[in-house]
Amino acid sequence: MAATIAASEQGLKIIDMARKKKGWNKYESAWHDLAFTSKATLKRFWQGKAIAQDTFINICKTVGENWEKIVDNNPLSRSKKKDFFAYDYAWVGRENLVTELTNKIKDTCRVAIIVGISGIGKTALAEKVVSELDWNKFHQENFELDNQASDFASVASRWLEKWGDRLQEEDRKDTGRLLNRLVKRLQDNEYLILMDSVENIMEGNELEGGNNFRDEWWGKFFESFLGTESCKSRIILTSQDFPHQIPERYKNFWHCILLTGLSESERLELFEKTGLEVDADSPSYEYLKRIGAAYEGHPLALRVISGEIGAKPFDGNVVAYWKKYGHEIEEVEKAIAEVDRGIIEGADDEWKLDRYTRKLRKNVQERLEKTFGRLKQDTIDSYRLLCEGSIYRCAVPEKFWLNHLADWDCDEDEADLALEVLRDRFLLEEVVENDDVFVRQHNLIRSVALEHHKKLDEDGQDRDLATDARMVN
Repeated sequence: MAATIAASEQGLKIIDMARKKKGWNKYESAWHDLAFTSKATLKRFWQGKAIAQDTFINICKTVGENWEKIVDNNPLSRSKKKDFFAYDYAWVGRENLVTELTNKIKDTCRVAIIVGISGIGKTALAEKVVSELDWNKFHQENFELDNQASDFASVASRWLEKWGDRLQEEDRKDTGRLLNRLVKRLQDNEYLILMDSVENIMEGNELEGGNNFRDEWWGKFFESFLGTESCKSRIILTSQDFPHQIPERYKNFWHCILLTGLSESERLELFEKTGLEVDADSPSYEYLKRIGAAYEGHPLALRVISGEIGAKPFDGNVVAYWKKYGHEIEEVEKAIAEVDRGIIEGADDEWKLDRYTRKLRKNVQERLEKTFGRLKQDTIDSYRLLCEGSIYRCAVPEKFWLNHLADWDCDEDEADLALEVLRDRFLLEEVVENDDVFVRQHNLIRSVALEHHKKLDEDGQDRDLATDARMVN
């Protein structure tokens, strides 16, 4: 088998400077052609992954650099890398959050909770923190996977057996015994567990609001885990919804952060890491800034767009991409400009930020549709409120939103509860203006909500669902 080698972080910085001198982007077709390789291999090179030594040498030689200065000669730096779902070569920013979470976990925080809308980078942040902690006993549980049971007893049995416990049939059937064994093992051993996409094991409550675990034993587990006198293990939890069964009285042992979009500088850094030209004097610069602003720094959407720009037929040509799809961004900019002129409502806005290309539909819209689907199933009043709120282009007083629910026969308490559910699921954002609190929707959430708003009264189905739910309850 041919020898394979990878670039070091410092080596990639040297190569980056060399390719800029030649006026090439990271995946320049002339580059991989002259190096007798493919664009896919050049991407692997930039990701710090091992490629054939001869190809590695050609890539470096083509931009005038000695490959021996570029290669990573420390095998430990690669062998320590874990296989992560989301954290990869394109990671940017979030430095303060990473420092905050790693310090909390190293101290007394037993459960770190990262919440935010779909695709905002919760899993990537959690995995970045894991990489910084470099914990020996690490386990990742992804609740987005449908091929394994997610009730507490099944997961606890899976964890214990993976860690060497021998379970008898009577153990599996006694959930209380499983809970005690799991908590005891976590107390006595230094495990780091990443519980990912936890919203998939929760459900909303139409009558009381909040989001609870479908299996009550998960709530009992966190109660016991946080309530023990001492504990060596730590859990990082990511979710679109905050789990209300995390006991408030143990606040000293858990910490929650709300993750928002990337800043302008981080957006540009992300575009650069994924191969696009972001120099201030580049024709791409302003277009990329406008794309990043329209999506409010949503990492998943920006990575999908960057990938499309880097692929055929655009091959990194941002201007060509803008000529084809820029009108979708201009729709958002137009709406924002009209807000400045006092026009705050736009029920007829044709925003398609989540779906104007096939990849956006597959990677962004489908994920957000699942979020809307869960909301509609769990709390129909909140679903309607989210749709009705989409007519507002900017932050408005919450009473503007709540007034819409009067048309759906909601009393004041039911309306307040519906709004609280949206807060719990981070589907609205709160901003303070002139000492007053206003609510708004993220541009991507609004793009999906506008489409649902058009269908809200279709055949009276949503109205009937609400009536039926009240009759049953």
